[in-house]
Amino acid sequence: MKTLVNFLSKEKIEETDIFLHLKCSSSEALMLQYLTKKYLKGQDDVLVLELLEDLYKNDNYEHLEHLREIRNLLELGWLHQQSFTPLKISDVTPLELLNTAVGLTPSFLKLLQEGTLELDLPEIKPYGDHLEYLQDQFFRIELYEKMSVIRQNVNEHSLGVGRIQNKLELLEKRIDERIAQTSQSLVLDKFFKQKKMGVYEQVIFIALLREEYSASETPLREMNSLIDLISVDEYERIKNRSLLEDGSNLISSGIIDYEEMLSPFGGISRAFYIVDEVLQSIIHPNKSKKVTRLKLNALVDEQDIFELVDSDTSLEDVVLNDKTQETLENLMRQVDKEVISRLVKWGIKDKKSGIDARIIFYGAAGTGKTMTAYSLAKSLKRQVLAFDCSKILSMYVGESEKNVRKIFDTFYELSEKTKTEPILLLNEADQFLGARSSGNITGSDQMHNQMQNIFLEQIENFRGMLIATTNLLENIDKAFSRRFNYKIEFKKPNKAQREKLWEFMLPVDAPYEKGFDAKVLATYSLTGGQINLIVKNTAYKVAVKKEPLFTIKDFIDEITREKDANFDSEKSMGFLNR
Repeated sequence: MKTLVNFLSKEKIEETDIFLHLKCSSSEALMLQYLTKKYLKGQDDVLVLELLEDLYKNDNYEHLEHLREIRNLLELGWLHQQSFTPLKISDVTPLELLNTAVGLTPSFLKLLQEGTLELDLPEIKPYGDHLEYLQDQFFRIELYEKMSVIRQNVNEHSLGVGRIQNKLELLEKRIDERIAQTSQSLVLDKFFKQKKMGVYEQVIFIALLREEYSASETPLREMNSLIDLISVDEYERIKNRSLLEDGSNLISSGIIDYEEMLSPFGGISRAFYIVDEVLQSIIHPNKSKKVTRLKLNALVDEQDIFELVDSDTSLEDVVLNDKTQETLENLMRQVDKEVISRLVKWGIKDKKSGIDARIIFYGAAGTGKTMTAYSLAKSLKRQVLAFDCSKILSMYVGESEKNVRKIFDTFYELSEKTKTEPILLLNEADQFLGARSSGNITGSDQMHNQMQNIFLEQIENFRGMLIATTNLLENIDKAFSRRFNYKIEFKKPNKAQREKLWEFMLPVDAPYEKGFDAKVLATYSLTGGQINLIVKNTAYKVAVKKEPLFTIKDFIDEITREKDANFDSEKSMGFLNR
């Protein structure tokens, strides 16, 4: 505590041991001395107004002249604000600080205790192993992070950034010198040289590697955070974006990849990760076997249970009932970072889990259940693993119970082998969800009940996002109903919605009779799937004419024919809002 005593006892502040380290004026140093005395008496923070009135005359408001010095000390990193809503110092005027409270920063207290802020680095010696080298590299990322935080909260030319920059330069020089003295090959250093990676590309890679070692889900995986890590100003942020764009060295060389997520508010965020083959070669350099995560489509080709679906439509392309639309938008907000943060804080959600939802889409055939499931997946930047539940008995005769488990086991296996988190879609799940048989039951009923019990168990323990579609919700066993946290009804479209559907589905570059008005067609009560099929059937009929021309009568004839043919029993994928 010699430095502390010296700082408090010297009559002339300029003669104290740490004055040269402070890089500030004598008046500013006196403020720090005043706050240090308050700190030793148990007072962590002091109002700026109180500090100035105690140190300077206020007869003619002379003390206000020293407000700028408070701001300078904040920018230097010796003081910080004690406030629930701290101000960004680079944007604040000195007068705004008058009624805020300030306190000494850990950096200043460390200076008082140790007499210096210089980085105490061990002697230069060869790296003993790969992990020792990684330790220095991860410390390097910590310094980059600290500079990034300071740049975002105070003046970017402040002494705080300068001090850390000096530490970083010393550390990077030390890493180079230790590498030069190391006779053995260091896997990561060799990798950087082979891939001809620049300094900033290395920083991005090491930051992502550190996240893998810590198994955390910090913002350093996000595009903007990685760019801020290596950028001093806005110009550099724009310039450095190219390092993470498609076609960059890191992505085109298969070193890193990203997951893309559409937020409920229209933005797209990217979370980056190191490609598994590369990651395993760094973490386990002595293992000859490489563990890779394959693309989902390659994995799906090797099995016969699921169909892989990449939707071309998002929720914006689907016409839905207002209530249904509202429920889906609330579901979408589960992926918003602020919402996730709240749920984790309240203990409702695991920090490391993705979106968690078990959903039933129910309603008449042709109302858009399946198409909406695909479109929801597109909006969430997910792929769909779809299974047609009506096939379970025909595909696995006598083994239905066993293969219910196989559906879920295969889904988890595919999910674990790829970086993506697909959505499980169970189409026509009525037989899984219906009320179980009771009383005098046959062997077939017993098998069906057992299959449903296993399905119930799998739903109870499901991890991820599952959508089941069914036509009749009233027939669902109550035990199943309780396991689904979203039950979304798909109603037949009203007249206004039917007008939209006809408008979107009618061929654009086609000849129509004079006075053709789609509103006439919207008076017929039809589902979106029915309208879609009627438009196609009518188009085939008109296309074979010598002089093709769409008329209202052509459509009405097709509507009548299909309604007479019990059209409501037809299945449809859904309907679009183009």
